[in-house]
Amino acid sequence: MSKFRTIWPTEDKYVEVIDQRKLPHEFVVVKLETYDDAVDAIKEMIVRGAPLIGATAAYGIYLAVREMIENELDGSFLDQAFSELRASRPTAVNLFWALDKMREAMDNAEDFLKTSWEAAAAIVEEDVETCRMIGVHGLPIIEEISAQKNGEVVNILTHCNAGMLGCVEWGTITSPIYQAVQKGIKVHVWVDETRPRNQGSNLTCYELTRHEVDHTLIVDNAGGHLMQHGMVDMVIVGTDRTTRQGDVANKIGTYLKALAAKDNNIPFYVALPSTTLDMTINDGLKEIPIEERNQDEVRYMIGKNSKGSIDSVLICPETTKASNYGFDVTPGKYVTKLITERGVCDASEAGLLSLFPEKK
Repeated sequence: MSKFRTIWPTEDKYVEVIDQRKLPHEFVVVKLETYDDAVDAIKEMIVRGAPLIGATAAYGIYLAVREMIENELDGSFLDQAFSELRASRPTAVNLFWALDKMREAMDNAEDFLKTSWEAAAAIVEEDVETCRMIGVHGLPIIEEISAQKNGEVVNILTHCNAGMLGCVEWGTITSPIYQAVQKGIKVHVWVDETRPRNQGSNLTCYELTRHEVDHTLIVDNAGGHLMQHGMVDMVIVGTDRTTRQGDVANKIGTYLKALAAKDNNIPFYVALPSTTLDMTINDGLKEIPIEERNQDEVRYMIGKNSKGSIDSVLICPETTKASNYGFDVTPGKYVTKLITERGVCDASEAGLLSLFPEKK
C-alpha cells in the first residue's frame, strides 16, 4: 500500500487536498488557507466521501482558529466556522462527529492553535488505522470465497467510491480488496459508473488502476444482469450514515443493488468506520436527511473531449428539469453483514452493540 494520501499538511501549516472533480484526467492540488476554503471544498465536492469530509472539516476548524488569532477576532468567529462547516453537507455523519471531536478538544485547551492542529491530525491518523482494520476484518470474507472457488477470480461489485479517495488512506471497501491482492488472491472488481457524479468511473477506476487491481467499468444498470448470470460473488459498498438498526445511507442506486443481490442470493456487505454510526436514528427511511443536489449534475456530463481538454456537455433538452437525490437508504434486512474496524456483525441493533457496547 502506497503512502499516497488525500489530505496533508504543508510546510507552512496550511492544508492541501486533491481536487477530485478533476480526476481521473488531471491531478490538481488545492491549498486550503481559510475555513471558507474548507467549506467550499466540502460543498463543491473538491473532497468527498464521509471520512475525508470529516477530516477536512477538522482542519477547517484549525484554519478558523488560525484566522481568528491572526486577525484578532473574538470567539464568535470560531462559532460561525463551526456552524458553516456543520451545514456544508447534510448526510455524512462523519462531518458532525469530527466537528464534535474538535469542539471537545478545544473546550479544555490553553493553546487553541496547537490543540486544534493536533486534534485534526489525530482524526486523520485515526481514520487511516480504522480503514486498515476494516481491511483486516474484511479480508477473510474474500479469502473464503476464493477458497470456495479453488483460487479462481473473486468477482466483487461496488457502487460509488468508498476507496482511499473517499477517506485518507486504504479506504473502506477497498481496504479488504487491497489486502487480498497483497496476499496474492485473484480479485476482479465490477465498478458501477455511479451517475450523476460518476465517482465510480472517475475515482474508483482511477485508484484501482493506480494499485494495479483488475477491474471493469459498467453502467449503473448492469449489476442485476451480472448477478443473474453468476458473474458477481459479492457486493461491497460504503455508507455515509448507518442507523441503530443497521439501515445504511449510501450513494443513490445502492438500494437497487441490494435488492438485486437479495434476489440472486449474493452476499451484500457494507464497510463502515464506526464514525458513520448514528445511534440516535432508528428508521433510516424516515429519519436520515437525503441531500438534493444541483440538477445540472444530472443534465450535464463532464469528461475529456477529443482535443484532450475537459468539457461539460448537455445531455438532455435545454428546458428539461432534473431531480438529483444524492443518496438512498438500504434497510438493514438487505445487508448480509457490516464490516467495521472492530469486526464483522449483523446489520441490526444487537449486532452493532455486540461490537460497540459503549454506544448503547
